[in-house]
Parts: sequence; structure tokens; C-alpha cells
Amino acid sequence: MYFLGLDTYEEGEMYINGEETSGYTEKDFENYRKKYIGNIFQNFNLVNSYTVYQNIELVLLINGYKKSKIKKQILKVIDEVGLTKYKNTKVSKLSGGQKQRVAIARTLIKDTPIIVADEPTGNLDSQTANNIIELLHRVAKDKLVVVVTHNYNQIEKYATRKIVMHDGKIIEDKKVEQEKITEMQSNENLSINTNADTQGGIHFEFSSISKAQNKKKNIGYLSRFRLGIRNAFNIKIKFLLLFIVFLFITVSVLAGYASLKKQEYEMSNSGYNNYFSDTSDKRIIIKKKNNSEINDKDYKKIEQISNIDYIVKADLILDEQVSIEGDGVNLFGDLKPLEIFDKTLTYGRMPTKENEVLVYGNEDNYYFSNIEEKLLNAKCHIKNNSGYEIADNIKIVGVALSKSNEFMTPVIYISNKVADEMTKNIVMYSSTVTTEYENKILEVVGSQYKVEPNENVPNGYAYVSRDMNNLSKNGYCVGDTLKISVENMYFKEILEVEIDRTYVKDNFEYLIGESDYDFNNGKIYVNQDEFEQLFKKGNYQSSAYIKDVEELDNTLNELDKNGFKTLYVKDCLQSYNGDYAQIIKTINVIVMIVVAIILFFISYFIIKIILKSRNVYFSTIRILGATRKNAKSLLKIELFTILNIAFISVIAVVNLVNNKIIINESIYELLSFLKISDFIIVYILLVIISILIADTYAKKLFKKSAMNTYRDEEV
Repeated sequence: MYFLGLDTYEEGEMYINGEETSGYTEKDFENYRKKYIGNIFQNFNLVNSYTVYQNIELVLLINGYKKSKIKKQILKVIDEVGLTKYKNTKVSKLSGGQKQRVAIARTLIKDTPIIVADEPTGNLDSQTANNIIELLHRVAKDKLVVVVTHNYNQIEKYATRKIVMHDGKIIEDKKVEQEKITEMQSNENLSINTNADTQGGIHFEFSSISKAQNKKKNIGYLSRFRLGIRNAFNIKIKFLLLFIVFLFITVSVLAGYASLKKQEYEMSNSGYNNYFSDTSDKRIIIKKKNNSEINDKDYKKIEQISNIDYIVKADLILDEQVSIEGDGVNLFGDLKPLEIFDKTLTYGRMPTKENEVLVYGNEDNYYFSNIEEKLLNAKCHIKNNSGYEIADNIKIVGVALSKSNEFMTPVIYISNKVADEMTKNIVMYSSTVTTEYENKILEVVGSQYKVEPNENVPNGYAYVSRDMNNLSKNGYCVGDTLKISVENMYFKEILEVEIDRTYVKDNFEYLIGESDYDFNNGKIYVNQDEFEQLFKKGNYQSSAYIKDVEELDNTLNELDKNGFKTLYVKDCLQSYNGDYAQIIKTINVIVMIVVAIILFFISYFIIKIILKSRNVYFSTIRILGATRKNAKSLLKIELFTILNIAFISVIAVVNLVNNKIIINESIYELLSFLKISDFIIVYILLVIISILIADTYAKKLFKKSAMNTYRDEEV
């Protein structure tokens, strides 16, 4: 096979057009094979996963023909070899004789002046063999056909020259009668001269090959793309294995990176603050610069900021850790407004009434172990940390469970009305209430001079202990004015009432409606609605939650421009980890890099093993005239196609999870830590792997001669 440029030789000389070939490069031999040599092999060297049409089309595409201009030509040569019926049949399903006809058709359509047939009938029955020889005889009328065979009798009547070799030496070289030569070889410009040298090597010289031989072009970009796409899918098991490998790399790297970012996030959020219970890194506490109430117009301004996800108007509830008690329930948790509930209910229903709530928690929590009995439809009240009741007549109508194994504080989702009521109570318990009488501030000691609401007291009036007479200038306080002031960090409000009645032990229960005189003596009672209105002043503080922490600075600037003071809650945390956090972060980064490198090499070698099955294909296209660059390009397109399918599949699943079509909270949580840039980085990693594999594979594929590579099981 060395005179075909498919194999190497150690002795002798070979000349092409009078030029000695010892200095030929692989590229020179590729051009030589492409222009002058057509091969018919004993084992066919066809692409079994291609159809008859595709196998013949392949040689034309490799030689630079356009797909749109070769269909008629291919169909014609298929018809010439009697395979029209099988043009769309995969070669793997053909008989030996039919495969040989495909090989001959492929050689014919290449249209080279020399055709070499290596044992073309070696694996065929006698009838099929005779048909093949007849076909080669017809071809030999205008081409030089060299047949290598051990069965000379089979082709004797067609041969025009006989060369016999033994142990690498020519032992016979003779021409048949001249009339047969003239009849069968009309192209007199083609001849082959052979001589045995003194070292036992063979000296071949091709002379007078027409310089008008058509110049073959290189395979076009569009043809490369089509072949690469075809190769990606033509062997299903190979496609599936490569798809799984690329899928494995993508998922592993993304999952590992997301886990690392999640750990860093949790470490950064693992600090504490004595004032804020909700320490989310997406929470910004806002109030107006002039300390006035935040109205609807203000909220609209906030909502128009692009990075704002949602607003919790009554945000005081977010930092109030409460217990929900009643009907056997004693559950400690955090409060959130119902309007931001984004979980999936496990039990019960969504609230329809203002006093109905949802509860979200870990299924490992004791109170979530028998939900339908312990929680669902339980009637409760809510108390704050200090034990004050801030909401009553509450009913649990729905429960959502977290599947996470990590500890979490349960969350109680309440309606806006309940949130407003709780806010009023929270403000009430956190405000300073003072009473001024006769231009003096009455100091509260125990129950003495403590102001409390009572529904029995008329608007604008107060009931006080008769002991208040001792403070009056004239010894009688009824008709005098009390100035009650409410002050907190947001506002100061004053209520002026007239003392209408005084109580003693005998009339206390009648006036106030309570029986424990000794415990309540000294309190100042005012109208309940009037007193509560002192604290229902709207929202002076709210919380805005952002979508992207990376855009925090821009969001803070926008809020500042719109007249708001801001406090980013995460900046107020004191870390549990201290200096260890940075050390842990560095270690995690190193581990991630090592894991990524290991994944890279494991995947790299697995893909190379899978590609061993492609040796025959790439050796075949090399024999047909493909260059190293062609092979590398086809392999890159093939790998890029599969990696893109795997990557797009991952992106599709990511979108399904993000849009809650596929519900998996653990995956959803991990995905929240990934950005578009992270997916781009992983994609680039896959591309680098594909390029490296294509380059090294092509390099090793062309390291040996075409036939040695074809025969080798490993590349």
C-alpha cells in the first residue's frame, strides 16, 4: 500500500511524475491520494452507519464538491453498480457483494486515473466475485486498474499486465498480448514501470500522468458542518455515551460550584443581630429621610426600581419572634406577610379570611409530625417574646413542609389586616407612654399612673383612682385635663382627655369591668379606640427585598435619590466564624479547583475511550483524501453538537425548576446561587475539553500511516 501513500516503506524508491517521494510529507501524500488514487479494499472500508448514498456522497464532500450539485451524479453511479434499490439502506445491512459494489461506486465517483483493488473478491462467493471482476473490467476501459489478488485465474482473461511478488520481491513482470492491452487500456498516457533494486526493495515510477488531471478542492465549511452533525447522531450508543459524559460534567461542575457558593452565603449570613430576626442578604430596611409616614406614592417609587423584588410594608413583624399557642399547639416561629408566600401547600388550603394563617416548617419538627391532628384548623393566639398577646382568634388553615434536612425556624404567614394589628401592638409595647397632670410628669411605678385602654370609658375622658385628688391644686381632680404622650423612634403623639370619674374599691368593678382592684389601683383608663389610634399611624419603616445582591449598591443609590434612608441588614451582622471564614473560603476554592481538574481528566479519558470506536471512520475518510485539519474539524463539530445538546438539556431542566414546573426545593435553592456567567464558564470548560480531545485525537490519528492507523485498535 505504500505506492498509494497509505503505508510507509523502508527500502526502495517511489517516484510520482518523476519526483522521488522520500521527502514527501503527509500532506503531500494526502494530495496525491486525493488527485490520483482510488481504492477498493478487501474489507471494503465503508462507513457502516452511513447509507449507500451517504458513503458515496462522503468521498465527493471530502473532495470539495457541494452537496446541492452532486445528487444526480451519485444516483447515476449507484445505478451503474446495480444498487438503486438500496440507496437509502445502511451499509451494515448489505451483503458482502453489495458492500463491494458500494466501494467500487465510491471509487468510480471519485474519478481518479488510477484504481487499486486489494483482493476485491476475497470474501465473496464465485458468482458475486465474477460480477465484481466484470464491473472492474468495464471501468478499466478508461482508467488504470491495479488488482491485488491471490487468485490470478479469476482475472486472467482481463489482465493486461501481470506482476508476481514473493517475500517483497518481484519475481515476474510481464505484459499480456498487445491487442488486449490496446483494447482494454485506451488511455496510453498512463503507465507504471517497476524494477527490483539490488537491496530487494521495490522501485515504482508513475510516469506521464496527465497534468490536466482535475484539481480536487478541500471540503467546504458547510459540508464539514453537515458531516459533523450527521456523525453526532449516526451511532446511537456513541451519541448516548458522549451525551451522558457531557451531561455529567455540566451537572457536576454546576452543582459543586453552587454548593460552594451556598456554603459561602450561609457563612456570610450566619452572623447575628440582637434587633433583627430576618437577616436575609436581600433585605433593605427603609424609612423616609424626614421621618414621616411612608405613603402609597412612596411605595410606588420603590416598586419602580428594577432590582426591587417585593416590599413588606408592615416590616416590624419580620423581627418579632413569636409563639402561636392554642388547641394543643405551642409553636415558636417568625412572621411573614401572606402576600409573599411562594411555597407549595402540603396540607390544607389557602386562607380566605383575615384571621386565617399558613404555617411553613421542617417536617422533622415535632409539631409537624402529625399535622392534620396538631396543626390543621387549630385556633390559636400569637404572643411576642415578652409574652404579650399581639393577635388572637387565629386559625391555621394550611401547612407547607420543607424537605430540607437543615434546621429551620417555622414561619407563620399572616394577612395584611393581622399584620397591621400586630404592628400596632408591637408599636404599643415598644413606645414610651407618659402622662402629664398639673404641668408635671406622673412617674409610673408598678400600676400607678399606668395608662390602659378600657371600652367602658367614653371618648375624650379618663377614669382615674380617687388618689389623684391628692395631686390636684384644689383637692378635686374631676374636670381636670390629662395630657397623654406616646413617643417612639418614629413619631410622637399627644392625647388630651378630661378626668370624668374616679374609682375606689367599691365602684371599681362597676366602672372598669374588672374585679381585681388591688392589682389595678392607680391606673389611668382611657377610651380603648381612642388609645389605640395613638399607635395606628401607618408605616414609618418598611423593608424592600432585592432580586440580585450584585446590584445592591445601585439599588441603595436609587433609594437614596428617592428620599429614603436605608439600612442593609447584612451589614449589621456580627459573624459567628470570625477570621475562620476566610480560611474556610480559601480551602473550599482550592477543593473546587481540584475537583474540577479531576472531573476534567476523568471525562477527557472517558471520551477518548469512546472515540476509539471512531478510528475506522476517521481512517476511512483519511484514505479517501481527508486531511488532519478535516478530521479535527469534523470531530470538533461532532463533539460540539453533542455538548450543546447536553448543555441545552441542563438549561431546560434549570428553567423548569426555576419556573416551578419541576418541584424540587433542594435543586431550586442551589440554582438560586448560580448566575448566567456561571453557566457561561461551564460551557467554555466543555468547549475546551472538546477542542483538546479533537486536537490530540487528530494528532495521534495522523501520527502513523493511514493503513497502520486503520489496523491499530488504539489511537
